[in-house]
Order: sequence, then structure tokens, then C-alpha cells
Amino acid sequence: MKGNGSFQQIVDREKGLTKGLSTGQITMIAIGGAIGTGLFLGSGFAIGVAGPSVIISYSIGAFIALLLMGCLAEMTVAHPTSGSFGAFAEYYIHPWAGYLVRYSYWGCIVAAVGVEVTAVAVYMSYWFPGVPGSIWILLFSAVLIYVNATSVNLFGFVEYWFSMIKIVAIVGFILLGSYVVFGETNSEIGFQNFINDGGFLPNGWSGMWIAVVIALFSYLSIEMIAVTAGEAKDPQTAVPKALRATVFRLILFYILTLCLMLAIVPWANAGIEKSPFVKVMEFMNVTGAAGIMNFVVLVAALSAMNSQLYITTRMMFSLSRGGYAPRRFGKLNKKGVPIYSLILSTFGIAIAAIIYAIVPDQAYLLMMGISMFGAMFTWLMIFVTHYFFRRKYSGDKLAVKMWGFPYLTWLGAILMLSLLLTTWFVPFFKNTLLTGIPWLLILSLGYYFHQKKKARIRLDHDDQMTKPL
Repeated sequence: MKGNGSFQQIVDREKGLTKGLSTGQITMIAIGGAIGTGLFLGSGFAIGVAGPSVIISYSIGAFIALLLMGCLAEMTVAHPTSGSFGAFAEYYIHPWAGYLVRYSYWGCIVAAVGVEVTAVAVYMSYWFPGVPGSIWILLFSAVLIYVNATSVNLFGFVEYWFSMIKIVAIVGFILLGSYVVFGETNSEIGFQNFINDGGFLPNGWSGMWIAVVIALFSYLSIEMIAVTAGEAKDPQTAVPKALRATVFRLILFYILTLCLMLAIVPWANAGIEKSPFVKVMEFMNVTGAAGIMNFVVLVAALSAMNSQLYITTRMMFSLSRGGYAPRRFGKLNKKGVPIYSLILSTFGIAIAAIIYAIVPDQAYLLMMGISMFGAMFTWLMIFVTHYFFRRKYSGDKLAVKMWGFPYLTWLGAILMLSLLLTTWFVPFFKNTLLTGIPWLLILSLGYYFHQKKKARIRLDHDDQMTKPL
């Protein structure tokens, strides 16, 4: 490595984005991305797989997210840039690693946009069962594309209030759920539901472990904070503060809400045809509450989709500025938005609309499986990159340091690799590796030919320079 000065070249080539995001907005963007269908819809699927032991599943996911936070905070404060963990992998491991991470993450979040917009169709069917889901997909997508295309300030404003609605609703749910669990005398409600219907581990330890994969999908998006560093007003202060706040809030929200849901509604009634939050409200017979909760989960999906469109756009921008994607995707409009990258990143919406039209009952799980590989691969590579970063960093003294290095860094990597391999043995997640491994091979071929082309151009240039006048 050439040292910290060389990394500045990566930072310089990604300049031009507007630095308009505050610490509060950055925190809300990450919460907006993470509190989406993973909690409001995917949690029902996780409960069905693990039963009450889903609490352990989400706790393991939270522990991995906490380790990831430590690694990301250290690297991002040292190098705040929109390329983030892709740029770190490029510099500290190899350009090939950076290429794989950026494209895998971009593909994963593009698919995640499809997951969220598929959930939007599910939620809207609660009020309008006769309207085709594809109509809602196209309508809401158009609105959020407009928000992202206008300016980063409008995006930050919209995302802040989207996330605020979700947080207020979750806090309200926790308070109402606590009142019901601790204040009611109904024999069907209570923590005895944790051991009814087959006990705490009705599907064994394997069911609990499989649900960790779903839990990780729920925590996916905390890494978005590192990407926003390129547009943060004060990244050195904002990023570590936002990461800490986001992770601890997510742990609190996820674990508490799951405990209350399991105490109120028996785990065997969980599913993905309707949000478990809505089921709880219906079970409690709160007048109009189910409709209100359905509105909240709709906002949650739109918020996550909004954040994900932002992130995919910036990741493609970084690839373009690094010479790994067409130059067009690195161009900014008058508002400082990479508009062509945004247009390309709506690809997941088109896929989701098609899949939903063909197999509406399976669309959510199909899109989740496709998205899962890129997310898990990215998290794995963040841990690996952090190890190389700490070994090779030669800049100023690190303002933020990951605790327990290298043991906790490698523990995070081992847990991520184990979960990634687990997907192969789970029928409904098998397409994670079936699509993911060919994806990496295709990307590697793309990188090989890209490098050959660059070498040929460089050789032609050198020949022109050495020719006599």
C-alpha cells in the first residue's frame, strides 16, 4: 500500500456530491432502511420458522450488527467517502475485491428495493383487495424516484419524517403491547405463549439458526450510514454517533416488539400474508388500530425503499467514478444527484412488478432470496476488509477503534460465512447461493475483461507517446 495519501485519490474522484446531510438525518436514513419489511412483514416469517426462539435469532443478528458497527465506524471516520466499504476493499485488499463488493452490494440493494415495493403491494391489498398490486408498485415508485431525483436535502427531509412516523408507531406499539401483556387478565395473553405449541424451540436449534438469516435481512441497511459519509456535513462526528444510535435503537425495537408480539398472538399464527403487527391489533380488537398499523407498515416499506434507492444510486456513482461502470453513471444533475445511476437503480422495481404479476404469493420470498446473497457477502467482506485495514493503515491516529481486534473481527466474519453457507440447506433460501455464486463468477469475468481493456488502452497510449514526430 502507498499509504493514506493514495486513498485520497479515491476520495477526490468521488467529489461533487452535495454535503447536506445532518447527523439526525443520517441516523434516520439508516433506521429508515433497517426498519422496513424485515420487522413489519419478515418477522412473521421468522416467527413461523423459529417459534419463540426467534428472540435468540434476532439477538444473534443484533450481536453481528454490533460487531459490524465497530468495524465500519473505525474505517469510515478514517476515510469518509461515498464508495465506503467498496472503496476500502479496493484500497486495502485489491481492486478486484472493491469491484465485487460494490457491484454485489448494488445488486443486493436493487433487489431489496424490489422486496420493499412488493411489500407495498401486500399492504395496499388490505384496503383495496380488488386492485392489482402492480398498480401500487408503479405509482409509489414514481413518487420516490421523483424525491431521489430532486436533491439530497429533499431526500433527507422526506426520509427523516418517514422514519419518525415509524419510530413513534413502534414506541406506541411497545407501550400498548406492554399494557395488554401486563395489565390484562386474559388467559390467552402472556409469556406462557413462549412455551406453548411445542415449547420455546418448536423447530429445534436449526429453526432458530435459520431465522438468524431472516434477522440479518432485517438489520440490513445499518451499513448505509457509511455510504452517506460522502454527503455528511461533519462525517467524523456524525458517522460514529449515528451508527451507535442506530444499532442500539434497532436492538431495542426488534427485541421488545418481538417479545410483545409473541406474548399476545401465539407464534403458530404468524405468516407473511399480513404483517404480524396488524394481526396483533386485530387480536386486541382496538377500533381502527389495524388500519392505522397497516398505514405505518406501508410508510415503513416506502421509507426503506426510499433509503435503498439513495444507496444504490451512490454505489453506482462510486463504480462509475472509479472507472468500473460507464462514465454516464458518474454524472451529476444541477441538484448534485447522479441521475443516470438513479434511473439504472430502479431496475429492481421492474423485476418486482413482473414477479408480483406472475407469482404474487411467492414474490416477497423470491425477492428476499435474491437480495440476501449480496447483503451477506457485503457484510462478510466488511469484516475481512477491516482486518486488512487495521494491518495496513498508515495515516493519522485512529479517532475510533474497534474493540477486541482481531478476535471480534474474525468472529463476525466466521458467523457471516456460516450463515451464508446455511442458506444452501434451507429450501426457501437455496436460490441465495444458486444466484450468488454465478453472480460472483460473472462479476469476476467482467473485472478480468475490464482490466484487459484498460491495459490495452494504456499500451496504445504508451505506443503513441514513444512514436517519433
